[in-house]
Amino acid sequence: MNFSTLLMAPLCRAFGVVGAAVALLTGLLTTLSVIMRAGWSQPIPGDVEMTQMGIAFAISLCLPFCQLQKANIIVDFFTQSTSNKTRQSLDAMGNLLLIVLYWLLAWRTSVGAMSVREAGETTMIISLPMWWAYACLAPGLALAGWVALVQALSGWSTRGQEVQA
Repeated sequence: MNFSTLLMAPLCRAFGVVGAAVALLTGLLTTLSVIMRAGWSQPIPGDVEMTQMGIAFAISLCLPFCQLQKANIIVDFFTQSTSNKTRQSLDAMGNLLLIVLYWLLAWRTSVGAMSVREAGETTMIISLPMWWAYACLAPGLALAGWVALVQALSGWSTRGQEVQA
C-alpha cells in the first residue's frame, strides 16, 4: 500500500461525511421552508436556490467515497459468465472512462466557476454568487477521478490473479 492509497481513504470518508452533513442541512432547510410556507405563507427566501446548490455540492462530495467503495451501478448481465481476468480488465477500462469523465467535469466546472465569477452572476432571489456553486463541485470530482485512477492501476496490476477471500 502506498502513500496515495493511505491518504485517499480517509480523505474520501471526510468528503463523504461533509457531503452527508450538507445533504442533511439542505433537507432540514427544505423541511423548515415547507413548514413556514404551510403555516405562515412565508417560505425561506431563496430556499430553492440553496437547495439546488446544497444538493449538487453534497453529491459531488459523496462521489469519491462511492467510487472508493466501488458502489457505482455495474451492469454485469453480459459478463457474469466471463473469467475473473476479463471482468477485472473490463472494470479497469470502466475506471479509465470514469477518470476521463470525472476530471473533465472537474476541469469544466473550474473553468465555469472562473467565467461566472468574472461575469458577476448571482442567484435571482438572494443574490448568492453563482461561481460558488461551480467551484464547490470541482474538488469532489477531482478526488473521485483520483480514486478511479488508483483503482484502474490496481485493476491492471492484478489482472489474472485470483482474488483472495
